[in-house]
Amino acid sequence: MKLLTVNAGRPEVVEYTDAAGGVTGVGKLPVDGPVRVTDPGPKGTGGSGLAGDAVCDLRHHGGSDQAVYAFAREDLDDWERVLGRPLANGAFGENLTTAGLDVNGARIGERWRIGPDLVLEVTSSRIPCRTFAGHLDEKGWVRRFTQAAAPGAYLRVIEPGEIRSGDLVEIVHRPGHDVTVRLDFQASTTRRELLPKLLTAGDALHPESLRAALKYVEKEAARE
Repeated sequence: MKLLTVNAGRPEVVEYTDAAGGVTGVGKLPVDGPVRVTDPGPKGTGGSGLAGDAVCDLRHHGGSDQAVYAFAREDLDDWERVLGRPLANGAFGENLTTAGLDVNGARIGERWRIGPDLVLEVTSSRIPCRTFAGHLDEKGWVRRFTQAAAPGAYLRVIEPGEIRSGDLVEIVHRPGHDVTVRLDFQASTTRRELLPKLLTAGDALHPESLRAALKYVEKEAARE
């Protein structure tokens, strides 16, 4: 398992985002040399975990539980065939483009060591938004991406460190439950009845997913 590229974005003014000032950092490009990765702080104030990477809409992106976004090169290759166009590493706004790693099958709370020092923990799936759709410029993109249920993973920083393209990725902890990134995504989008299953992931679950699952269980209990 390998990190193909580390990708970072710079602020860019576009027409397809509702973020303040119409600015986004979704356009990520591979970075040469080492990149420092640390916990950026709480959502709403903290941005990206990667030094030099812009997160412009702090309402929905960035923060400790969404410090890093990973997407598999294999899934980009699948989309290349579907869309009939090349997709470079970073094309989906991911910070880490991986090879040989089942990102969507990763379990919430699973930990990856990348390079000698960095340890990340899987927290949740990526939910497609208007800015992502505008960036890809594909008709019906949010619906198509949602139906594919291969969203990539958000991660929090457990141990900070420097990484670079070509670093090995090692799974150093895999929880005993079966709550995967894909399951989290389906429960959060098209199959809300799966939300209670997310609770078995415990404290590793993204706080927003945890709140949604608890709210669903509460509503179902009230109906009985």
